[in-house]
Amino acid sequence: MKLSKLSGTTRRRFLQTTGALAGGSALARLKVPYVHAAENNLIQVALIGCGGRGTGAAADALSVRAGPLKLVAMADVFQDRLDGSYRHLKERFGDRVDVPKERQFIGFDAYKKAMDCLRPGDIAIFATPPAFRWVHFGYAIQKGLHVFMEKPVTVDGPTTKKLIALAKQSVEKNLKVGVGLMSRHSRHLAELAKRIADGELGDVIFMRGYRVHGPIGYFASTPKPPDQNELLYQVRRFHSFLWASGGCFSDFYIHIIDHCCWMKGDQWPVRAQAVGGRHYKNAPDGTPYVDQNFDVYSVEYEFPDGSTFIMDGRCIGGCADRYYSYAKGTKAMAILSAHGDCGAPSRIFKGFAPKPENQIWQSKAPPGEENPYQNEWNDLVDAIRQDKPYNEAERGAMASLVTSMGRMAAHTGQVITLEQIINCPHEFAPDVDKLTMDSPAPLQADKDGRYPVPQPGIVKDREY
Repeated sequence: MKLSKLSGTTRRRFLQTTGALAGGSALARLKVPYVHAAENNLIQVALIGCGGRGTGAAADALSVRAGPLKLVAMADVFQDRLDGSYRHLKERFGDRVDVPKERQFIGFDAYKKAMDCLRPGDIAIFATPPAFRWVHFGYAIQKGLHVFMEKPVTVDGPTTKKLIALAKQSVEKNLKVGVGLMSRHSRHLAELAKRIADGELGDVIFMRGYRVHGPIGYFASTPKPPDQNELLYQVRRFHSFLWASGGCFSDFYIHIIDHCCWMKGDQWPVRAQAVGGRHYKNAPDGTPYVDQNFDVYSVEYEFPDGSTFIMDGRCIGGCADRYYSYAKGTKAMAILSAHGDCGAPSRIFKGFAPKPENQIWQSKAPPGEENPYQNEWNDLVDAIRQDKPYNEAERGAMASLVTSMGRMAAHTGQVITLEQIINCPHEFAPDVDKLTMDSPAPLQADKDGRYPVPQPGIVKDREY
């Protein structure tokens, strides 16, 4: 597959080519009703992946203004996570959580059992590690289900091709799909994007994003305890393993990367070059770290017009924290996210220094729409109820791919183009759809319990 630039026409051709797998599918041409019969307007929900993100997504689903919605099935590979999620949601939402033991499923095939509890037109939430996203999405399309999937939605080039092909099938079946890139549902950022498109910054020539803070989640891992299952160890500690999550770069930095691309008029960068490295190879007690992440990343993305965007990430304690994004144009500059992934308010300043006396505009969300996490669910369910066009799967796949492009540039020490990452043959976990509780893990440790790590300049055509 060749992609020389990302003009609107070329991007459409690119997505058409990657979606060729969808051609000829009888399922792809079958549309499903967008609402249930008038006598039963209830939308049922199944939660697949019951960690913090899944629990949060389910809570937002059950809080939509265009109800009624009810959670009727849950699935995970870990009993403790399912139990904790169920308790939390049941306590908060009462009868809107109707998930008896017979609709609580454990195992790598649990996603099928949970979705089998739904009817066409219901919603499946995918909040497992992203390695499983294309597998779950394919089954939801077969079942005629609308979908909300957490980000990122892919971890490498081959899975991006699969996801884009499935996205096309879902559009042809009139399925509504939300992706958890909630910046796109920030009313602050939406207003800023409109102002940038109207020329208030002039030509945007430079953007910068920072997410630098101490270690969080499962960013770093020490060797697997001898009594733990290897596969389940890696799935639980998914941030540490590229096959499961794309590592910390894909999981942590995709939000800022995505909304900066949005501010460039929904352009995607065409190439990336990067630096990064591991500063700390041992835990404070001297135990070696065995995860695949770098401690620091700095990626320079280049857009088709030659403008640049630099994304800096760091997971090291004791350093100065920065967590925001900004853009500079030929006429003015803007703070995109004031804090976090899409923190309000967005602001525009005359000149290039964001000083209070230079501020000329500040965003304000409409009352009741301040929370982008809730907005994305309100928007999805409204699209289902009103049968509005709504499918974020392709865009989510492209945001995931661009993020992987920057990660690969850092991990290989090479300039990586969009064509190279989409056509890279290295699929991290090609048999992820066949995993069972007894399967070997996609990544194997050596005799010392260490896993392959990126080696820039030595391993140049793949990340490990």
